[in-house]
Amino acid sequence: MRILIVEDEKGIANFLKDGLEEESFAVDVAQDGNTGLQMAVTNDYDLILLDWMIPGISGIEVCRQIRKNDINIPIIFLTAKDTLQDTIFGLEAGANDYLKKPFEFAELLARIRVQLRTKEGETTRLTLGTIAMDLDRHQVYNDSREVILTQKEFALLEYLIRNKGKVCTRTNIIEHVWDIHFDSDTSVIDVYINFLRKKLELGNGGQYIRTVRGVGYIAEEVK
Repeated sequence: MRILIVEDEKGIANFLKDGLEEESFAVDVAQDGNTGLQMAVTNDYDLILLDWMIPGISGIEVCRQIRKNDINIPIIFLTAKDTLQDTIFGLEAGANDYLKKPFEFAELLARIRVQLRTKEGETTRLTLGTIAMDLDRHQVYNDSREVILTQKEFALLEYLIRNKGKVCTRTNIIEHVWDIHFDSDTSVIDVYINFLRKKLELGNGGQYIRTVRGVGYIAEEVK
C-alpha cells in the first residue's frame, strides 16, 4: 500500500516515513502544498497524510483541490490546529479523519488501517483460496498452517490479494510495494514471488498467484 505524506517538518516526516515503512507501506514525502498536490493528482496513492500549515498552498486547499479532481483517496489531516471549529473545517474541506499533534504513532497506524479497510470495504482478514491473512496480527495461514513471511513478502502478498482478480503490472507492484520507479530493476519482484510460492507451498504451477508473461502477476482463486 502506497502513502503520501505532505509535511514540511523534516523530523516529523522522517519519523512517519520510517515508521510506516517498518509496517510494510511504500511512502513518498512532499514538503510543500504545491508539490503535494501535484504528486496526489499524478500518482496512484492509497492514502494521504496531510499537514494543514505547509509552505505554498495550505493543506486545506490541497485537500479541496484533490476532491475537485474527483479523487476519493482517504485523507487524514495531521495538524497542531486543535479547536472543534478547526476539526469541522478540515472535515468539511474533504478530509476523512483528523488527528491533532502531538499524537501516538500507534493511534495514527490504527486510523490508517480503518481508512484503508473502509476504502476497500473489507475486514482485517484477506483470503485467497486456502490462504488467509490477518492484517491486525500480521499473520498468514495456508490450510490453517501458519506461514512466516518477511515484511516485504507480507506487503507483496497483501497487495496481490487486495487486487485479487486483476493483473498487477510490474510498474504498480514496484511502486506500491517497493516505492521505487519502473526504470529500476524489477527482477526483485520475480525473486519475491518465488519466495512466496515456496513458503506458501503453491507448487510449480504457481497456484493462486499466476504469472502474466511480460506484464506482471495476478492473484486468483483456483477453479
